[in-house]
Amino acid sequence: MSRFQVVSGKGGTGKTTVAAALALALATEGRRTLLVEVEGRQGIAQLFGSGALPYEERKIAVAPGGGEVYALAIDAELALLDYLQMFYKLGGAGRALKKLGAIDFATTIAPGVRDVLLTGKACEAVRRKDRQGRFVYDHVIMDAPPTGRITRFLNVNDEVAGLAKIGPIHNQAQAVMRVLKSPQTAVHLVTLLEEMPVQETADGIAELRAAELPVGSVFVNMVRPHLLDEDALRTAAGGRRGEIAKALTRAGVTRSAALVRPLVEQAAEHAERVGLEREQRAVLAGLGLPTAELPLIGDGVDLGALHDLATELRKQGAGEEGDA
Repeated sequence: MSRFQVVSGKGGTGKTTVAAALALALATEGRRTLLVEVEGRQGIAQLFGSGALPYEERKIAVAPGGGEVYALAIDAELALLDYLQMFYKLGGAGRALKKLGAIDFATTIAPGVRDVLLTGKACEAVRRKDRQGRFVYDHVIMDAPPTGRITRFLNVNDEVAGLAKIGPIHNQAQAVMRVLKSPQTAVHLVTLLEEMPVQETADGIAELRAAELPVGSVFVNMVRPHLLDEDALRTAAGGRRGEIAKALTRAGVTRSAALVRPLVEQAAEHAERVGLEREQRAVLAGLGLPTAELPLIGDGVDLGALHDLATELRKQGAGEEGDA
């Protein structure tokens, strides 16, 4: 089972929500998960109804069976200060560099440094053990950048390792890549049953595989229910108004003729959407990856809704499989 689970997806697909639900799902039965944010949006804090997350690991939820979910918003500048202290023992000198703006310069201008720091901090949490030699976290889940940037974000450590042939930066980059390209990592992609998100998902999977990064599952989010059975769908798609009018009359609906047109239009739209969703499901099935589906939450996502989504993920065994 993958211990480091990275969640990406096209903007608007709800990847942060899926990452949070996955963290809850994997924290059941006494397990402990760490949910990591790297984009500085404080999306995790909003979902769990907590204040803005500081640069420290903080418990934000309890899962069924006593499991715990911790969260961390990784700040690249503070991560660089940690790095300087770890390898160079700069201490106060590192803080002085921050005041002078050198830290901001390094994380903004230096190629790849920001992404190395963000992924490196998460990988450190994956590797960390307590005094008894047990892993501190059973799982680390990262709410990662969108699909269009995910391969470069994860693979940038290889680029840095190529630039720095020796020394701490080289060693750090290599250590991170050993985690990211190992069976203990899985990169999941979130999509909707729409053409553009599905195509971006397929493209992202191809890029990840080309970079030899381990692909996990596809999460289909915001799935809407089918309101009509197969016979009704065929009738609606065919625009058979006479049959619909007769059915309304048999059901005791008065003024059925006036209702036929709007009902047929709505039913036809629903039938068209169901047909398009079936086409996109076929595309996703062709990717050959485990797939989990999550329902559309109509009233917004709060902590209760996150627990419901986590329950659905547990039913489907999401996150429990190894890499694909």
